[in-house]
Amino acid sequence: MRIKPHDIKRLLTTMTMSAIVAIAAMAQADAALSHFWLSPSYYNPAAAGNLNAIHLNLGSRMQWVDFKNAPMTFYLTADMPYKLLEQRIGLGVKAEYERMGLFTGTRIGVQLAYKRKIGKSTLSIGVQPGVFSETFRAKEANTPTKEPDDAIPEQDVSGTTFDANVGVFFSHPKFWAGFAVTHVSAPSFELKISRESEGKVWEYQVSRGYYFAGGGNIPINNTLFEIQPSVMLAAYKKAWTAQVATMLRYNRMLNVGVGYRWKDAVTAYIGVNLKDAYIGYAYDYPVSAISKVTMGSHEVFVTYNVKLNNREKNKNKQKSVRLM
Repeated sequence: MRIKPHDIKRLLTTMTMSAIVAIAAMAQADAALSHFWLSPSYYNPAAAGNLNAIHLNLGSRMQWVDFKNAPMTFYLTADMPYKLLEQRIGLGVKAEYERMGLFTGTRIGVQLAYKRKIGKSTLSIGVQPGVFSETFRAKEANTPTKEPDDAIPEQDVSGTTFDANVGVFFSHPKFWAGFAVTHVSAPSFELKISRESEGKVWEYQVSRGYYFAGGGNIPINNTLFEIQPSVMLAAYKKAWTAQVATMLRYNRMLNVGVGYRWKDAVTAYIGVNLKDAYIGYAYDYPVSAISKVTMGSHEVFVTYNVKLNNREKNKNKQKSVRLM
């Protein structure tokens, strides 16, 4: 017996408030990162290999912390440039673990970016093939009735499918911009008790996401201060959102800033540059109706660059409008 996608939605609506979080998540499989301007390769594989370094990002987002079974995301991205047949490319990997309501998702992908130098700028085209695994924790479901319902699995069910992201990325010493499409094929899962199971199958589909992001670096003349504005627009099947952030950096070390996510939250940032590392924290204060049940969201971000040897003329000149 095959249970259609609308049955999964009906399943969620029969659950307690903790499972309602998963309904919103069905339209958006990607985390809404406040540090989007520091981790473009999370959404866009074309950003891989943009620095002359092994670039490591580690982030954690705890959303709506007072809310039971609220979204929780941990992710790692790592990338580096590489020369193949005298052509510069970017290589990277992305791994993510996410809990949202009664759903648990794991995503792993490899990134490949083709890069073309245009004057002082670089244009990149990237792809990220990978696998997407999803589990529905039926044993934790809190239903109002004990009567059997075909839409509700009696045991935990899971499935794995192929997934892919694509994107383009343009970087200049003073600004950057990129466009990406995540979950290009809008993959559909067959959630089963086990791979060998021939019983009921529940279907779960991931919505395709469209992302545009950009930012820059504006030095304030005759001071040690710089302003770093950034913006991201995101669209899904039946929803869209936008967020902006503005950071003030002092002496290339201390970073403070504010941001806003459309009809969702106001964000406060603080971060410190420590030579080849950056440590940042963001707090989102909700401005939507969810503020009645939570005081906000927390996000921690750490990045580290392992510089690579470069025999070319300007081997020590490495610049990023986001980090350097």
